[in-house]
Amino acid sequence: MIKQTKKYQNGATASFIDTKLAKGFASFSLEELMKGTGLSMVAANNQLRRLGNKAVRVTPRQQYFLVVTPDQLEFGAPPVEWWLDDYFKWLGHPYYLALQSAATVFGSSQQSIQETQVITDMPRRDITLGRIRIRFFMKSRIGKTITRQLPNARAPLLVSTPESTIFDLVRYAHSVGGIERVAETIEPMLKLVKTDNLLKMLHSENEIATTQRLGFVLETIGADKLASAVLKWLPHNIQIIPISTHHKIEKFASVNQTWSVINNTGVFHD
Repeated sequence: MIKQTKKYQNGATASFIDTKLAKGFASFSLEELMKGTGLSMVAANNQLRRLGNKAVRVTPRQQYFLVVTPDQLEFGAPPVEWWLDDYFKWLGHPYYLALQSAATVFGSSQQSIQETQVITDMPRRDITLGRIRIRFFMKSRIGKTITRQLPNARAPLLVSTPESTIFDLVRYAHSVGGIERVAETIEPMLKLVKTDNLLKMLHSENEIATTQRLGFVLETIGADKLASAVLKWLPHNIQIIPISTHHKIEKFASVNQTWSVINNTGVFHD
């Protein structure tokens, strides 16, 4: 009887992982492993080390692990969308798939990116696991952003709506390649952006400066109906702001009177 118990204990982690995979899960916490197997922290960590790259830690300082199947070994981790939701539930923080990663979901593949872009509520270091890289952006008022579940996904995954996505792209333009690249990313998504949803999003986000820049971009790429809706939402008295916060404002830079936006990038023409 003692030998059987010892044998079970020795293979407890491998059996636990097999069960997780069979149920469609690709990640787990150390606490969950200990609870599910009865292993002590020391024994659980020892067994995880013996599994090598079949169970990888998300970050060196966190007791959260990903299950890597043989066909995923070359990538270093399972696909992000398989485990991101469970990971943030474990962290106890909100998140959503955002920016260019969300734009790709909605059919915009103008610019190929080699990372998954995620917005959350606090600063967080990027995660690199083999070929997989997750880049985090902070939004203190993340609860105001309208999101939805990604349809037909293997696991639950929150993604910004098309309207929230184009807003975030403008808001974080300086971090995702600049306002010109943002305009190129937004254009293929326009058919999915609905006026009513756009207005709901603007009311929820309630950021005047970002809305001015969004209206300017929409008008520039020919989305006149959407731009008109944005203009009606804006208050009458708005401050003059630059289209880019990361470019100098030259004396010759033109001001778009409709949006009170200084075209200080040189990439848009009046």
